[in-house]
Amino acid sequence: MISPVARAVAPLATPLAGLLLAACTTLAPAPPPARDSLHDFALEARFALRISPPDGAPQTAGGRLSWQHRAGDNHILIANPLGIGIAEIDATPELSRLRTADGAVRESFDADELMAAATGERLPVLRLPAWLLGRGDATSQIEYDDQQRPSRLSEAGWQVDYVYDDSAADALPARVTLRRAEAIELRLRIEAWREVQPP
Repeated sequence: MISPVARAVAPLATPLAGLLLAACTTLAPAPPPARDSLHDFALEARFALRISPPDGAPQTAGGRLSWQHRAGDNHILIANPLGIGIAEIDATPELSRLRTADGAVRESFDADELMAAATGERLPVLRLPAWLLGRGDATSQIEYDDQQRPSRLSEAGWQVDYVYDDSAADALPARVTLRRAEAIELRLRIEAWREVQPP
């Protein structure tokens, strides 16, 4: 004979067992995608930006950067070191849009102009996704390390340097530094890469 207590507890037993099993199950983090086969991606990074105007003292800024590149379109979120959003940019080859923390919206056919409005300096928004993966155009010069991974890319007056945390030949860079002469330096410490499925 089933006791009243057992009868009351029985309906909870199955859900509780499921919760216990879920709590005991840990999912292993997905391995980072391979660099050569990666096209659409999302990344999370910390950034440090230094601008050195010819007639003034260097200016520095830092914070967090979330970037999603999908089918040629880019969604960029710039946040302060505490993760509070400062600016959001949707950049496409046709038209780009900047939204700032005060709710202002600005549109331009020039994505780099909007990045300048957000950071104080024009940055190569539409070229950067390829550069992050060590890919250039017909004018680029690319140097490779012993693993045949991109170690330095030069294009359009910019120099891009890559550092890897992983020794694998198809590893993605963990640190990327962009420089344009002595005028600007952008350092990215990439904390996570994720492959994004095309639309």
